[in-house]
Amino acid sequence: MPRADESQDATPTQSDPDTVVARSGRCAIVGRPNVGKSTLLNALLRQKLAIATPRPGTTRSAILGVYTSEEPPTQIAFVDTPGLHRPKSALGKVLLEQAELGLANADVVVFMTEIPTKAPRTGEAESMREDDKRVLELIASSRAPKILAVNKVDLLKDKSRMLPLLQSYQDVMSFDAVVPISARKRLNFDALVGEIRKHLPVGAMYDEDFFTDRPERFFVAELIREAVITQTRQEVPHGAAAVIDDYVVDGDLVRIKATIVVEKASHKGIVIGARGARIKTIGTNARQEIEKLLGQKVFLELWVKVIPGWTGDPNEARRLATEVEQS
Repeated sequence: MPRADESQDATPTQSDPDTVVARSGRCAIVGRPNVGKSTLLNALLRQKLAIATPRPGTTRSAILGVYTSEEPPTQIAFVDTPGLHRPKSALGKVLLEQAELGLANADVVVFMTEIPTKAPRTGEAESMREDDKRVLELIASSRAPKILAVNKVDLLKDKSRMLPLLQSYQDVMSFDAVVPISARKRLNFDALVGEIRKHLPVGAMYDEDFFTDRPERFFVAELIREAVITQTRQEVPHGAAAVIDDYVVDGDLVRIKATIVVEKASHKGIVIGARGARIKTIGTNARQEIEKLLGQKVFLELWVKVIPGWTGDPNEARRLATEVEQS
């Protein structure tokens, strides 16, 4: 969306150079898979915008959500990106493209990692993970200011580990700021937002009531996929997608027909379950979350379809990873 004419905005004053100025811009949240990027986005916005599960690779599309604050006047268009990694399939390449797309137009980049669960062995120094190094290599070309956000600091029992760990990241890349956070407990969020704000352009970007660039149908499909992920085995989620076939608002009721796509016949059996028990649970869980999202009663009808090896087909991977409605 076009940025508002900056000449209409307040200008800095010598006595109070920052708080009277509206600032806005895009902030890409990047990192390896499963470090809490979607959890951070949802917590910052105080609303579930991105699905979050313990399974790596849950996020498939760059999702934009706008954080708005009046004191000081701030709008941050946070972009939650798929986990950055070396692609091993056509789907992996699509996810990398989505992440790079979210990174390309960012005014600020938040590189997110997490505290290692295990301390180094005696005599070994704290060090960053190799997959974090690969992510830093991918974002190094971005000219945007970069902020290191280290998640799950609330779980760190030995606080003496913190500084050596942070230094291991600073040795690889010179960050403009470092903020230890806890996405689940909303720890140090004001500090993180404050550091991001410092690097945003002056001016207003979005209308005050703008929240996301995605339609409701996108989030409905994502909630269905989330229900599949949480109810199935490790091998199914990677090859599962959800497509909206029909979406009709009938008074106070929303009627939705959707197809769950899997890439193997055996996965279809897993999704359906014995006597249809699992697909019933998936449908119930998804419907409840969709009703929370829409604030309306929902009638949800689910079907399961096999598209063999779709994650390895470039055209199918792009269609099923980025589109939510049948074309």
